[in-house]
Amino acid sequence: MKRLFLSILCSYIFITSLSFSQQQKESVDTSAIAKIKDEGMNRSQAMDILGNLTDVYGPRLTGSPQFKKAAEWARTKLTDWGIENSHLESWGPFGRGWTLKRFSAHITEPKIFPIIAYPKAWSPSTKGTISAELIFLDAKVDSTFESYRKKVKGKIVLLSDSRTVKPHWEAEASRVADSSLLKMANADMPQARQRQFQDSPEQKARAMTNYKKWMMLQEEGALAVFETNRGDGGTIFVQGATVPNHPDTPSTRSIRSFSSKAPKILPQIVVGAEHYNSLIRLLRKGEKVKVEMNLEVEFTKEDSGYNIIAEIPGTDLKDEIVMLGAHFDSWHGGTGATDNATGSTACMEALRILKTTGLQPRRTIRIGLWGGEEQGLLGSREYVKKHFGVKDDSTQVITYKPEGEKFSVYFNNDNGTGKIRGVYMQGNDASRPVFRSWLKPFYDMGATTLTLSNTGSTDHASFDAIGLPGFQFIQDEIEYFTRTWHSTMDVYDRVQEEDLKQAAIIMASFAYNAAMRDAQFPRKPLPQPRTGQGNN
Repeated sequence: MKRLFLSILCSYIFITSLSFSQQQKESVDTSAIAKIKDEGMNRSQAMDILGNLTDVYGPRLTGSPQFKKAAEWARTKLTDWGIENSHLESWGPFGRGWTLKRFSAHITEPKIFPIIAYPKAWSPSTKGTISAELIFLDAKVDSTFESYRKKVKGKIVLLSDSRTVKPHWEAEASRVADSSLLKMANADMPQARQRQFQDSPEQKARAMTNYKKWMMLQEEGALAVFETNRGDGGTIFVQGATVPNHPDTPSTRSIRSFSSKAPKILPQIVVGAEHYNSLIRLLRKGEKVKVEMNLEVEFTKEDSGYNIIAEIPGTDLKDEIVMLGAHFDSWHGGTGATDNATGSTACMEALRILKTTGLQPRRTIRIGLWGGEEQGLLGSREYVKKHFGVKDDSTQVITYKPEGEKFSVYFNNDNGTGKIRGVYMQGNDASRPVFRSWLKPFYDMGATTLTLSNTGSTDHASFDAIGLPGFQFIQDEIEYFTRTWHSTMDVYDRVQEEDLKQAAIIMASFAYNAAMRDAQFPRKPLPQPRTGQGNN
């Protein structure tokens, strides 16, 4: 029954995509694809690349010395393979580097046990080993928290409420279901989203209460903050430290913890859910709970952010660019394996495959491994602005640079360890016949689906934002959102080797196919300028 459903699904997807492909057949060099498959499956270096990016050089927090070391290793490795013009390219000032040097936390009263916990990035150090009582800011007792003002001095504060920990009745790891792929294939053309420029009164009130709470803790001399997280079973989801910004502060002027202008903030620790709940229960029973904690971090001076760039030069169309890329930075809790050493590995391995097989592209194939993605697509946005073009948000007018006029297409990998199942077309229906032909050699590897739907929050959006073809692949989630994404368990052992090899092969093939086309990759229509004027 499952095989029958898959056959029907593939047939349906194929039939519904013929509107353009009946008029123009996309050429695919099957012998070249066979070489790519052979090299990628039988002589893969993907797991060795991954091991270096994670076990040796991970995590790769933006601005940290560890990121720089990892980037230099990747640059050297690309050069060793014969990939040309491999270099680190600055994308502008970022902020302070941050490295976790040492951390431990123990309950010492009413009993002794180590706490499962992890510091937030850019959290400051404690003053050596501290010993302090815990206090819980219970919103059910005082939603304004003002009654706690004189009670927090010299204490470690439990800031968030406890959360219910439920059994994991459903599997944490999954592949995209056939029914979900069919639904994606049937998706309508995505509609432009209307931006929300104003928060509701309720949102404003919550933001103000939260701001006052953080400021009160700072002003009244709390020693540190404990918070819970959505993980359990020993997994902690952890990101950057909170800087209290007044709710009326425009987002463009908000100060973040990595900024060299960041004010003094409290040490901030994320505690495993079960241990956090236990601490709250003890306090509610009237127990005196004391913690001994030592957090040692190192801040390094403000530096530029960096992207890693390299390329295989083309021949007759070498001034036209095909790009593949992934964000290189990670959060700090694990080693940044599925987010996003897998994507960076797939891209590096794709270039290695193309170079090793001797396939010569007509267009230049360039890799971009981006920094600052986790802080807002910073590296890719600045690269696009520097090399390809800019959009005036007030008028929607896009101005392309010469490289932007010659740009063909960008492929991104940033959805974890899962194998590629298809492509998000970002509303570009003209890409359908192209991708359908390119996917056909990979039906047996599970890559079959095309959807008009958009996906965002990763680096292809930097290209798509100025009308350049930029695409992210549909991937199996595996344990991405349930276990590894931005967590302490984002490590090498959670990566699926065969899936990673498949992704590298498909990325190499897509890059090669795009580089060999007679025409540039089709673009979708640009938005109408709000001024009524044409694009420059």
